[in-house]
Amino acid sequence: MKAAEIINEVQSAGRLIAITFDDVPDPEWTPQFLDVFKQHGAKATFYTLGTNMAKYPEIARQIHEEGHELGNHSLTHPHMPEISKDEQRAELQQAEQLIVEVTGRKPNTFRPPYLDVNDDLLVVAAELGYKVIHGLNLRANDWAMPGTEHILAETRPSIRDGSILLFHDAGGDRSQSLEALSVLVPELLEQGYRLVTVSELLGLDR
Repeated sequence: MKAAEIINEVQSAGRLIAITFDDVPDPEWTPQFLDVFKQHGAKATFYTLGTNMAKYPEIARQIHEEGHELGNHSLTHPHMPEISKDEQRAELQQAEQLIVEVTGRKPNTFRPPYLDVNDDLLVVAAELGYKVIHGLNLRANDWAMPGTEHILAETRPSIRDGSILLFHDAGGDRSQSLEALSVLVPELLEQGYRLVTVSELLGLDR
């Protein structure tokens, strides 16, 4: 089996951008991010952590019902290169099952925890039919609470047709990320971008 490739952007996608969130869902922050996207009629991809989905299935269901995409972010958020190939496969499959229970469909895309990959993981992802997604604005480091202006300043240079942008809406205080997205979403729309799911960006939408 050929290994999966890591995707940071999609060439020639037109005026489309995919905004993504990791570690979802969170009972405090996820609904607030959903409100921002609802206000502007935009869509996003939420990379769900299986253990959080098991705790908050109603929030995962809200994400799906509001037209967003649920992607796979593993079951327990391990450093995937440090576990065996069989354990990698189990992490993806068990998280996948939780997503299927909410959405009725298998997710198309997977974001590795910590963006850590090795050859085994890329093969496992391909075997399971996943596209492996990273992102362009990695210097934003929104998870570290570096300040709203830092998040925006390190994200804006990554904005172009076909960009995939990475943020977090769980795992701690996400007020800076929320504030940054409250600025960025309308800004992108004013620039003529359409905010879509990763699957739509990749042409995988069914």
